[in-house]
Amino acid sequence: MSDDDAMREYLKGLKLFGENRFEQAIEAYERALEAKPDWPDAMGGLAMAHMHAGKLDEAIRIGKRVVELEPEDPMGHTSLSMFYQRKNMIEEAEKEQAKARMLSWKHELKTNPRAVPPGPAGSMDVVQ
Repeated sequence: MSDDDAMREYLKGLKLFGENRFEQAIEAYERALEAKPDWPDAMGGLAMAHMHAGKLDEAIRIGKRVVELEPEDPMGHTSLSMFYQRKNMIEEAEKEQAKARMLSWKHELKTNPRAVPPGPAGSMDVVQ
C-alpha cells in the first residue's frame, strides 16, 4: 500500500467516524496504519474510534503509543485523558490532562509571552 492509499484510508476513516460508523472507521484506520504503522494522526483516529465503540482498553493502548511518538503534542495527552476518564481511571486522567494543559501553555508562550498559566492542578475540564 502506498502513502496515497494510506491517506485515502485515513480520510475514509474520518468520514466513517463522522457518520458514527465506528467499527468501519476502525477498519479503515487499521488499513492506513498497515502502510504507515507509526502515523500519529491515524493512530489518534483509531484510538478515538475504539473509545466510541466502547473498546477502552484498546483506546488506552493506542493512546499511550501516540504520546510516546509525540510527547509534546497536547492533543495526544487530552485524548488519553478522555480514555482514562471513560474507564473511571480518574487519577490517570487528571495526570494526562495536566500534561496537556502545560504543553498547551508552553506552545502558546512561543507566540504570546504573557500567556496565563494553566488553571489549578487536578481540575478536570474535559467534557464528553
